Amino acid sequence: MHWPDQNPHDELPPYLQKLNEPQREAVLHTDGPLMIIAGAGSGKTRVLTYRIAHLLQLKTDPFSILSLTFTNKAAREMRSRIEALVGPSARSLWMGTFHSVFARILRIESERLGYPRDFTIYDTDDSKSLLKSIIKEMNLDDKVYKPNMVLSRISMAKNNLIDYKAYSENEDLMQQDKQANRSKFFEIFKAYTERCFRSGAMDFDDILINTNRLLRDHLDVLNKYQHKFKYVMVDEYQDTNHVQYMIVKRIAAAHQNLCVVGDDAQSIYAFRGANIQNILNFKNDYRDVRIVKLEQNYRSTRNIVNAASSVIKNNSKQLEKEVWTANETGDKIKVVRSITEAEEARYVAQSIVGERNAHQLPNKAFAILYRTNSQSRAFEEQLRRAGVDYRIYGGTSFYQRKEIKDLISYLRLTINPGDEEALKRVINYPARGIGDTTLNKLILYAAENQCTVWDIISRARQFPDLGAAAGRVENFAIMMKSFMAMQSTHNAYDLAMHVAKQTTLLKTLYEDKTVEGVSRYENIVELLNGIQEFTEDDESEKEKNLASFLEDVALYTDDPKDKNDERDCVHLMTVHSSKGLEFQYVYIVGLEENLFPSQMALTSKSDLEEERRLFYVAITRAEQHLELCFATSRFRYGNLTPCEPSRFIDEIGKEFLDMGLAGMKKEGIHSGRNLFDTYSGSPATRASTLLKTTHTSVHKSLPADPNFVESDLNGLTAGARVQHQRFGYGVVTAVEGEGDNRKATVNFDGLGEKKLVLKFAKMRIL
Repeated sequence: MHWPDQNPHDELPPYLQKLNEPQREAVLHTDGPLMIIAGAGSGKTRVLTYRIAHLLQLKTDPFSILSLTFTNKAAREMRSRIEALVGPSARSLWMGTFHSVFARILRIESERLGYPRDFTIYDTDDSKSLLKSIIKEMNLDDKVYKPNMVLSRISMAKNNLIDYKAYSENEDLMQQDKQANRSKFFEIFKAYTERCFRSGAMDFDDILINTNRLLRDHLDVLNKYQHKFKYVMVDEYQDTNHVQYMIVKRIAAAHQNLCVVGDDAQSIYAFRGANIQNILNFKNDYRDVRIVKLEQNYRSTRNIVNAASSVIKNNSKQLEKEVWTANETGDKIKVVRSITEAEEARYVAQSIVGERNAHQLPNKAFAILYRTNSQSRAFEEQLRRAGVDYRIYGGTSFYQRKEIKDLISYLRLTINPGDEEALKRVINYPARGIGDTTLNKLILYAAENQCTVWDIISRARQFPDLGAAAGRVENFAIMMKSFMAMQSTHNAYDLAMHVAKQTTLLKTLYEDKTVEGVSRYENIVELLNGIQEFTEDDESEKEKNLASFLEDVALYTDDPKDKNDERDCVHLMTVHSSKGLEFQYVYIVGLEENLFPSQMALTSKSDLEEERRLFYVAITRAEQHLELCFATSRFRYGNLTPCEPSRFIDEIGKEFLDMGLAGMKKEGIHSGRNLFDTYSGSPATRASTLLKTTHTSVHKSLPADPNFVESDLNGLTAGARVQHQRFGYGVVTAVEGEGDNRKATVNFDGLGEKKLVLKFAKMRIL
């Protein structure tokens, strides 16, 4: 089915008139492989939305369209927009994240793979808990076999289609483990796989692995879905890993109507297994592919767009495109140098307050982006002092809170009694006299009998070693069986409320009148409200049972793009979390060598190029105003360490930068020379020189005194008048701590308060 090429005089449907020429070309090319190279801010979501709407206008069966995204929000927004264009037929589309769509297929076909239909989906905490148990049971050192490391290695293996059997046959991998003193890793991998299977559970990687295995090993199932999905669309194709690539290729093989949308310049998830080669090699996989380039940026000013382009051109492997914008030139990008990370945070907080007040902007117009979550602390402190509401993304998700996981675990166990992790969590909460000794016996019996722990619990009286605990275990089993019996007669909300009451979980939390207890009770009530909303949602195609709700919860990610938070607050997040978002004002902070780019990225060209793509993503989040911030010193492992500005700053064309706030010479930094060419000596010497001669963008510090002699600060007390080598004169307002951790708070003239570690403070008592 193909819409005929339009000539300029033909009247286009209204929805096509809103598109520019490349966007329209992408929408109209419905049959055959299509790759849409979508630069940042080029309207790719609109193109995908209109392309699906166009297919539906051509009377394509909505059940035959498969659209895969990476976030729940992207899927919801696209479905909503399509429904506004073509009506309720949009509800029948197979649209969602890779994991949600493939979990839906697995619910239908799971018995082919030996899993129950209501299999549990383990989140990261469940997987880590299981690995901790296995490592402990095998008497291995958890300092060598760290659960995080083990889980990450298992995940990377799975994403490369390597199961534990293939792992054991790979000499290189086994040799790596031997050299790293983790020769038992394979046994952990094997035990983890077997325990998940026995519990009727899949982790996130298993959803992909098992979908691929289903399509690979069951040709009738493959044939069914190949002919079901006539049109396949994939958003953010540059973020797909090898398993996703294989699944998509298999499903689309019959009709070849595969449309992928992506931008190689925004491929930043290699650490999760994303393979940039998937998009770079797409034209090799599909020789007759149509390539459409969306190069007009509608989001950012010309200076921001051109600055981003000047950075990314330093990468060698990329798809050719020329991103441009018709927007105004806009402000130049400010480069802000601060002496310390605390001053950097103070500057950013003051800048946000100033810009907000000067231009009457809401807090949500501002975002602070950093390379690692640990950088948020200083900004939180300064924003609190400034009375600015903020939100951090990457903290504890609602569904990861203890009380929520407790009730969810009861519900999971109700659906799938084989779920060992859920059972371990709730068998003695609230307390019912089934301690760790009893639980360990139950797990041991299950291992000896090659069955689930629930199988043992169901016949606890048959195990005399349980002693008096057998009765308590039996009572727990009777209660859980009563919940299981209600599944067919009660909707998700009624069953969840019954479980919350009968387990006394609701009562236990209600009776805790501490601040934390009240908060936990309110969270449980909020969860129950959410289940009720799910049950009463008439627009959803999903069944209103508990299994469907739990699947939604399991596939929920704490992604800022999935939030529906109306609070007016400044956004603090890592650059990785910011992808897909946009803000009027953006501050990229911590732009220093070994921080951004990360020290771990400096060992290979490919890793450095990914860091550069990450910086490109950060720049292109800004719509109107962008500031790049770095400090010339930063505390690391308790020591104040000199820092060098990031090489990425030097890669931006000088014509796009405003160095006025940085106290740097405008010439020299970008005139074909390195950022540090104005300073002589080794890198360490240059960094030290920067520390001594720099000016902060907020306050000018005093020049270093060549005759300055430090005092012995052991006798320093509050009220003393002091002189600091760089901060000048001040009065000590407080002294705290002991030994190497002794700190002084000093109110410096014209600079305000600073907290200094006396071991490192260059200061004398007057």
